[in-house]
Amino acid sequence: MIDTLSHVLEFPVCYLELQKRKVMRSFPPVSLPTEPEIQCLLERHHTNPNALVQMLRELQACHGWLPRPALAQLADALGLTLAHVEGVAGFYRFFHTQPVGVYRVLFSDNITDRMLGSEEMCRHLCHLLKVAPSEVRADGRVSVATTSCTGLCDQGPALLINHQRVVTRLTPSRIEHIAALIEQQTPLAQWPAEWSRVDDQIRLADVKLGEQPAPGQALAEAVARGPLGMLDEVKRAKLRGCGGAGYATATKWQLCRNAPGEQHYVVCNADEGEPGTFKDRVLLSSYADAVIEGMTIAALVVGARQGLIYLRGEYHYLLDHLQAVLQRRREQGILGVGIQGQAGFDFDIDIHVGAGAYVCGEESALIESLEGKRGTPRIRPPFPVEKGYLGQPTTVNNVETFCAVTHIALNGSAWWSSIGTPQSTGTKIHSVSGDCERPGIYEYPFGTRIGRILEDCGARNTQAVQVGGPSGVCLSASEFSRRVGFEDVPTAGAFMVFDRSRDMFEVARNFAHFFAHESCGFCTPCRVGTELVVRRLDKLQRGHGSTQDLDELFELDKLMHGATHCGLGAAACNPLRDTIAKFRPAYERHLQSLHFVPGFDLDAELSQARMATARDDAGAHLETLP
Repeated sequence: MIDTLSHVLEFPVCYLELQKRKVMRSFPPVSLPTEPEIQCLLERHHTNPNALVQMLRELQACHGWLPRPALAQLADALGLTLAHVEGVAGFYRFFHTQPVGVYRVLFSDNITDRMLGSEEMCRHLCHLLKVAPSEVRADGRVSVATTSCTGLCDQGPALLINHQRVVTRLTPSRIEHIAALIEQQTPLAQWPAEWSRVDDQIRLADVKLGEQPAPGQALAEAVARGPLGMLDEVKRAKLRGCGGAGYATATKWQLCRNAPGEQHYVVCNADEGEPGTFKDRVLLSSYADAVIEGMTIAALVVGARQGLIYLRGEYHYLLDHLQAVLQRRREQGILGVGIQGQAGFDFDIDIHVGAGAYVCGEESALIESLEGKRGTPRIRPPFPVEKGYLGQPTTVNNVETFCAVTHIALNGSAWWSSIGTPQSTGTKIHSVSGDCERPGIYEYPFGTRIGRILEDCGARNTQAVQVGGPSGVCLSASEFSRRVGFEDVPTAGAFMVFDRSRDMFEVARNFAHFFAHESCGFCTPCRVGTELVVRRLDKLQRGHGSTQDLDELFELDKLMHGATHCGLGAAACNPLRDTIAKFRPAYERHLQSLHFVPGFDLDAELSQARMATARDDAGAHLETLP
C-alpha cells in the first residue's frame, strides 16, 4: 500500500488514470480534464489565484464535475495547497467533486415553489427516471435534487439543469417531456426554447422601471458635477442601500474615497439569494445600462479604475447579455479607457459568476469569493471601504442602489428626496409572489401601505405577508396598514403572500431548513444552532412536540441572535420568532403534550437489546417500569 501511495504521489498522471478507472467501474466513460485543457484554463485567467472560483466553474461546465487530480494540477499551478482548492470546491453547492450525472436537475425549493406543487413534480420526475432523490442513477446519466430559491418565484415552479439552463412554469406534462428528453439523451441546446423563457412581469413601474435615459446621459451629468459634486448630490438625496441593510450610500462612498490604497474598487452585489426576491434579475435583464452607469458614476466619485459584478450562479443565463452590454458601452466610449473623453477617467468592469452560496450576499463573504476563496464572512473591522477586495478600499452596493444613482445623477437630489418619506427617499421595487393573482414586479414610493400592495397584486383572504424574505419580518392581517420604509417595515424587496389555507408552521420550517443548508459553518452558534432549530421543528412536524420544544426554540433564538459570526445566524430565527408570536395555533396543532415528549420511541430502541438477551418480559419494556 505504501509503495502504491508513493507511486501515486510521484506520478499524478498515473493517479489520474486510477481515478478514471474507478469512475468507469461505476458509470459509463466520463470526460476527464486533460493537461492541455487545464493549461488553457490557467492562461485564460493569467494563472491568477483570485480567479479560482471562475476556473472551477468553467472546468466543471466542460466535464460535469471536478476530479481530484484536476484540482491538484490547479493547486500546483496556482501555488496553492490541494487542501485550499478542495476546500473551495467543497464550499459551493454548485461544485461537485464526484460525478452527478450528465443531467443535473435541481428543483427550486423555495416555499412559493412548494405552494405551486414543486415537491410532487420532483417526486414524479424521480419516478419517471427511476432515480432516488439526491442520488445519481446507476447508469450515471441523471441526478435529481433540490436547491434554494432560483429567483423565479413569479413564474414557478422552476428548476435548473446543469446549473445553467432554467426551466420555468413547470407542469406535469412538461415534467414528462423532460424525462423523455433525458432518456433520449437530447442535448440541452435542443430542448424547447419556450421552456427557458423568463419574463420581467413588471406590473407597476415608477422611477427606476419607467422611461430610461440614453446610455451615458446620466454619466455626463455626473462628470459635469465632478466627483465631490456628485458625492454631495447623493448625500442630499439621502439614498440608502437597497439590499436590505439600508446604509447611507454617500457615507460608504466617502469612506471609500478617503481610505488610503493603491487602487479603489467598485463592486455590484448581484448575488440575489434571499428567497422570494427577483427584482435584481429584472434590472439586470432589461435595465443593465442603468445599473452599469451607476457603477461608473460610483467609480468617478471614489476614484476607482476597476469594477466587478458578482452575478449569482443561478443567473448564469444572464452572463452573455451582460457581457454584450459592457462591450457596447466600451464601443460607445462610456466604459473603458478615457470615458467620455475625460483623460484619466479609466474604468472597466469584469463579471464574476458565483457558484451557489447564499452567504456570499454578505459583502465581506462576497469579496472572499471574488478572491477565489470560500465565502466565509470576514471579521469586521476593518470594513470593505477600508480593506476590501485584495486588501484595497472597496465599495459594495446592491444592483438597485446603482440603478437609483443613475436617476439621481440625471434628475438631481431635490427631485429624488421629494419622493417617498423623509427617512426613506425614492422608490422601492418589490418582488411579489405567492397567493395572489398577479405575481411579478411592483415599484412604489417608500411609505406605501402593505395593504395597497396586496390590493394591487390581487391577493385574497390573506393570512400573512413575509416582507424582506426569510431574514425579514412576517406580518399578520392586523398589520397590513403598516408602511414600507426604514421607519416602519424595511425590506430587501421580497414580498411573499400567504392566504388562510397555508400552514404558517410549514412556512417557518421551510425557512429554517434554508438557513441550516446555507450556513457557512464557520461559527458554532450558527452551524449547530440552525441544525437544532431544524430538528425541533421536524420533531413537531412528526407529531412529537411539546411546550418544552417551543421553549427550547426561544432559547435558541436568543443564543443565535447575539452570538453568531455574521447576520445569517442572527436572522435565522426571525421567521420562527414572528410566526410563533403571531400564529401560535399553527404550532400548537403539532403539540402532543404539555410535558416533554421524546423525538423517537425509546422503548423501540431497546428491541435489539431484548433480542440479544432473549428477554421480553414486562421489566424489559420502559413503559412498564414504575
